[in-house]
Amino acid sequence: MTSSDRSRLLALARASVQAAASGSKLPDVPPGEPYSGQGGAFVTLKTRSGRLRGCIGHFLGMGSIGETIVRMASAAAVEDPRFPPVSTAELDSLTLEISLLSPMVPTEPEGVIPGTHGVYVRSGPWSGTLLPQVATEEGWDREELLSHTCMKAGLRPDAWRSTGRELEIFTYTAEVFGED
Repeated sequence: MTSSDRSRLLALARASVQAAASGSKLPDVPPGEPYSGQGGAFVTLKTRSGRLRGCIGHFLGMGSIGETIVRMASAAAVEDPRFPPVSTAELDSLTLEISLLSPMVPTEPEGVIPGTHGVYVRSGPWSGTLLPQVATEEGWDREELLSHTCMKAGLRPDAWRSTGRELEIFTYTAEVFGED
């Protein structure tokens, strides 16, 4: 992804957050690159001080990458159940980050590389993920990353130790870029 492509996707995400916060119509996705590619993406909203304000994504995408970015940016702004909807008064105090995801790969715990891999765990109806940059931001090692991913899924922190029938672990990488 070129610097120009990244800027264009960030502008589309910003317009989507603004539309969602104001209750306006979401922006149309322009034709062509970089909007027409396929793949999963997460959009993360943070305050200028770095506090998480919303993060929603989709592993496979929802149509083109442009359509996925519009939908995930809007959802991060007003549908993340952990936070109240973003208000228009907050818009200037938020920064956006986009994570374009690689396909997920089944992985054993020892194959997880903090800072390189995002982790997705699944056990029955329970699942959770943490993006690759989270381990770096938090200073976590492999065990801490796996434990926190399990807790995010609503599982015991040590559930990752019982992979196989009970728990599946997947890793993925991401191209991560933001406004700052």
